[in-house]
Amino acid sequence: ITERKEELIMNVVERFLKYVSFDTESDPHSESYPTSLKQLELGKYLVEELKEIGVEDVHLNEHGIVYAKLPATGNANAKKVGFVAHMDTSPDMCGANVKPRIVENYDGGTIVLNEELNISMNRDMFACLNRHIGKDLIVTDGTTLLGADDKAGVAEIMTMVETLVKENIPHGEIRIA
Repeated sequence: ITERKEELIMNVVERFLKYVSFDTESDPHSESYPTSLKQLELGKYLVEELKEIGVEDVHLNEHGIVYAKLPATGNANAKKVGFVAHMDTSPDMCGANVKPRIVENYDGGTIVLNEELNISMNRDMFACLNRHIGKDLIVTDGTTLLGADDKAGVAEIMTMVETLVKENIPHGEIRIA
């Protein structure tokens, strides 16, 4: 792996670990959007982060959606592209006090998430773990959701935006939601 690729991976991981610290659990009984006001906290954080990166056209709307626009650089006729990820997490488990940790170089064995509560996962329970032997995995302590499907996407998008802006990489117009 090149040094730059390792640096980008670390940026994504650091962002992801920060984002999972925000409780964005959805409220299935709510009739408003966002379904809980706590979801706005991550949105506000992302707006400020985008501004720090140098994105000027960014805002959070009343429904908790972060919008950002990066104008085209280089070829003005380049195609426009949009990137979308969601910030809310399922109400199936608690979204507060997430305790992530990294399992480095997963060896294929049982991963003990929470020894005290006897919570673990293994390849018999989750066959998909077979594809991740030798890789680093980010897990919780088993008492909360990690929010990986959404917050990992947000971390990847934010790292891409930062890379494009800071390295002056030519691109068409990019929209973020």
